[in-house]
Amino acid sequence: MLTASVIVPARNAQRTLGRTLGALAGQRLDGAFEVLVVDDGSTDDTASVARAARGPVRVLEQPQRGPAAARNLGVARSSAPLLAFCDADVFPTPGWLQAGVDALGAADLVQGRVLPDPLARPGPFDRSLWISGLAGLWEAANLFVARELFTRVGGFAEWIRPRVGKPIAEDVWFGYRALELGAMPAFSELALAHHAVFERDWRGYVAERRRLAYFPAIARRMPELRREFLYRRAFLDRRSAMLDLALLGGLTALLTRSPLPLVAVVPYLGPLRAHSQRARPAGPRAGAVAAADLLADLVGLGAMASGSVRARSLVI
Repeated sequence: MLTASVIVPARNAQRTLGRTLGALAGQRLDGAFEVLVVDDGSTDDTASVARAARGPVRVLEQPQRGPAAARNLGVARSSAPLLAFCDADVFPTPGWLQAGVDALGAADLVQGRVLPDPLARPGPFDRSLWISGLAGLWEAANLFVARELFTRVGGFAEWIRPRVGKPIAEDVWFGYRALELGAMPAFSELALAHHAVFERDWRGYVAERRRLAYFPAIARRMPELRREFLYRRAFLDRRSAMLDLALLGGLTALLTRSPLPLVAVVPYLGPLRAHSQRARPAGPRAGAVAAADLLADLVGLGAMASGSVRARSLVI
């Protein structure tokens, strides 16, 4: 009898999926498990990579419908009482599945820990993922849930599809609906997985901040985020609050023709300096990293301001 079903949605993931499935094949679990890879209309060799993988892997295919539908299909075709969700660019450590299963013994919804790939050295603009605790976002890149709860929630539901990039927030919405049903949440440090590091230049780094335009809508639909994730209930994080304070100080200095309000800029300089120290010797210099950071923060602020107006929900 199976103990757990691992669901891996994948779209155009041929570069990373083989390593993901290799890591899953090496899991140590007191019981049997299955892995279901759901190819979401890939145009590369994702399905072929999945079929060539060792271990208890089954491959499902669907036209491109997004990660929510892919996960739901995987669950529908699976059979174990416990479900583990892992993205196709995530590499679980050998004890990942056992740790998640153990955590479900005392909880209904478990967020696993995620760190960037230790074999890579992330640059200042590169993309990866960090999950170090319960932050309220319920990332399905590393998530465990009992099938009974999944069924009561009704699965994942896509409700935000940005004009650029993949759909977002289907996992956040899933988590909050589970909590509304009385689910007991938990975080497992031992359910550790590593996320791939994708190289990116400053243009991609800045452009990604446009997706923050959807965060006010997320906060409106899930007001609990204001308490559990947002800084002071209105700011995306502490850094965004520092940026807002710096801009206010600069505007006040301009209007009053006094340099004193510029003191408000000082707190924001700390995060800029800290991030610029991640510049690689052969990559962009610290000054260029700081400039890109400032531009990215301004683009993010503009996106959130625009999204706040549309959603009638303030996040800045």
